[in-house]
Amino acid sequence: MSSSIDIKNKKAKFEYEFIEVYTAGIQLMGTEIKSIRNNKASIAEAYGVMIKNELFIRNMYIGPYENGTHYNHEDKRDRKLLLNKTELLKVQKKLKNKGLTIVPTKLFISKNGWCKINIALAKGKKTHDKREDLKSKDAKREMDRKMKQY
Repeated sequence: MSSSIDIKNKKAKFEYEFIEVYTAGIQLMGTEIKSIRNNKASIAEAYGVMIKNELFIRNMYIGPYENGTHYNHEDKRDRKLLLNKTELLKVQKKLKNKGLTIVPTKLFISKNGWCKINIALAKGKKTHDKREDLKSKDAKREMDRKMKQY
């Protein structure tokens, strides 16, 4: 089994401050997992939603499977995330706080061959926080360049 699939949400770390990170399974159809194994997925615009004490991921794109028939899946349907009841209760309690949201950070295939997703409870960053991050990244990059010269 190939576990080289590692789809990341690079914007999430820039836009949000992560409070807690969870690893959840995803309830998928057969053609969806085949498309994910072909790297035809994106979590850039996805977000988490609580519906009737269950957690769903909304707006996650999984491209259609090339060899699929008329039973192929929808591109951006809601997909159920699989967490323990205690984790779901924790997430539900913390979502009641103002300004928190659920952001997917990484989609991957586990060692057992299951499709998993890392989700984070996150709070949106202010513009000055984003500028600080950019300044620190630039400073680190500059230091790395100087170190390579010597």
